[in-house]
Amino acid sequence: MKKIVIISAVLFIASAIQINAQTATPAVTSRQVKQQARIEQGVENKELTKTETARLEREQRRIEIEKRMAKKDGTVTPEEKRFLKREQNRANRDIRRQKHDAQTR
Repeated sequence: MKKIVIISAVLFIASAIQINAQTATPAVTSRQVKQQARIEQGVENKELTKTETARLEREQRRIEIEKRMAKKDGTVTPEEKRFLKREQNRANRDIRRQKHDAQTR
């Protein structure tokens, strides 16, 4: 009886790890944190106007929603990962452009 309980517990833990591995997006999360920090730094240095900041924040929220939608079915497919990476690349370019244009607060 104890063997069955132990085996079922091990199988449960293994399946939980497997499910988490299929929906894990550490690269996406890491980039989001870095991009958010760049936006905040642009606000502090007055490189971003209020309108630019709002637009960049909205873009970050949209990426977060897309990430949640990709994870919703339990598997983040390679296509979904490529899509998220493409969106983050676009956001990265937008942040750089807005921070280095001639507008200031």
